[in-house]
Amino acid sequence: MHNTATHNLRKSVTSHDVAELAGVSQSAVSRSFTPGASVAEATRLKVLQAAKRLGYLPNLHARTLITGRTRIVGVVLAHLDNLFYPRFLQLLSEQLQTQGMQVMLFIAEGPGNDDLLEHMLQYRVDAIVLAATSLSSSLGKACLQAGIPVVMFNRVSAQSSDRSFHSVRTDQEEGARQIALHLIAGGHERIAYVAGHLDASTNQERENGFRTTLAEQGKAVFAYGVGKYDAATAQAVVRSWYLDRAGQPRPLSLCPDAIFAADDQMALAIMDTLRDELGLRVPAQVSVAGFDDVPQASASAYGLTTYAQPLGPMVQELVELLMAQIAQRNEPMASNKKNKGHATVVPGQLIVRTSTRQPI
Repeated sequence: MHNTATHNLRKSVTSHDVAELAGVSQSAVSRSFTPGASVAEATRLKVLQAAKRLGYLPNLHARTLITGRTRIVGVVLAHLDNLFYPRFLQLLSEQLQTQGMQVMLFIAEGPGNDDLLEHMLQYRVDAIVLAATSLSSSLGKACLQAGIPVVMFNRVSAQSSDRSFHSVRTDQEEGARQIALHLIAGGHERIAYVAGHLDASTNQERENGFRTTLAEQGKAVFAYGVGKYDAATAQAVVRSWYLDRAGQPRPLSLCPDAIFAADDQMALAIMDTLRDELGLRVPAQVSVAGFDDVPQASASAYGLTTYAQPLGPMVQELVELLMAQIAQRNEPMASNKKNKGHATVVPGQLIVRTSTRQPI
């Protein structure tokens, strides 16, 4: 006599088997395994108990063929070594899972990722999140025609192909403005800026806000370097400011007395270089500020002053936009609607810690 487990190995359990054991219709079984579907709780419990007893697992591929939905969101990311994005990916995955959705991650090497995005579309994703790249006009049009929602995270684009897509970000210029005012209030006269990628909207807006505010206060950027959102590159920039060609220290009066880095990863690396390699005291001799407020920024070893991007609320806004657009796909004539993309800006906050001088 064979037990139930052995029987299940020999026979593929179907939703019909579960329905028969639970005493419900086959459609009730389907609704019980569909997030958000209308089904009585008592019915759902009977179905789940029967499924567990039979060892039944729903066939997601078959469901995709029936519904036309994969419940997969394709996410394009770059710079996973940036401490900001792993936390973003975790929060996004957690929130999408509560909606019955899953994340499929694609890594972008840089600009011009049409091949990567075309590959993503072959998986029939229900939506796309762009956190590090943009679409060409032709591919953007293809997404619109296919009714595939696209949301840009922590970035904007001037491309016409992107203007029909929603975006979620914080106010980059306002954050940089507050950093500039804080450093000026600390009595700094030689304020430097370490840029990220020059073609990234995040850097462009932060740099513009920083420069504009300094100019309004009668100041200019004392020293400028491009760190490309990379720790080692940012460290090399700082060494060039404080050491001469022979590797000897320059007089501090000729060096920056404050540095604003376009993100926390560069700012933390800069602090290590200033203190451990150059023997300078932060903030007594050089103040350092960043942008993002990654978890390491609050560590006692750094105490980094930074502008906090409200990651939790930003991800919540992103998920709400995605789910609303996915639901809209099922509306009659939804693909013919000419919706203009909406830019959601979530306010951030200046976090003052010990890496910068306090206002004088």
